[in-house]
Amino acid sequence: MHIPARLKTAQRGFTLIELLVVIGILAVLLAIVLVAINPARQFAQANNTKRSSDVNAMLNAVNQYMADNRGTPPTGVPASGSADISSAALAGDSQAFCEALVTEYLAALPVDPQTNNGDPVEEVDCSGTWDTGYEMSRSATDNRITVSAPGAELGATITVTR
Repeated sequence: MHIPARLKTAQRGFTLIELLVVIGILAVLLAIVLVAINPARQFAQANNTKRSSDVNAMLNAVNQYMADNRGTPPTGVPASGSADISSAALAGDSQAFCEALVTEYLAALPVDPQTNNGDPVEEVDCSGTWDTGYEMSRSATDNRITVSAPGAELGATITVTR
């Protein structure tokens, strides 16, 4: 049986058009996946979750301190109004506030993910300059303490009052 020469030559590989079509399809699928995942939104949601956890941890520490000290809040908690939880805002009370909470009620003061490169304020840093990126306020009428995260992303409001 004789096979004609033109049928003996089989195509090898893919044509340029075929490769371009496949690359185009993959690019479209990749774009759809990136839009669906939206990494920037995922990071913002993760930061807000950390902020929520930090606010709860700080308020729990302050409340536990108050429970152990007959209702007296740590030095530095404003008598009324609002203050940043930072060494600058708490002025001379910053070291006392930090040392009252750190190690006994918190391992370290939590820090907003966008502040201080996300590094926690360690006990040894209580005497230095630090900023948690969070705010604390105290009601003049009922002594309820509120801790909030003003840097919340995606239009979220993160505030806890006890």
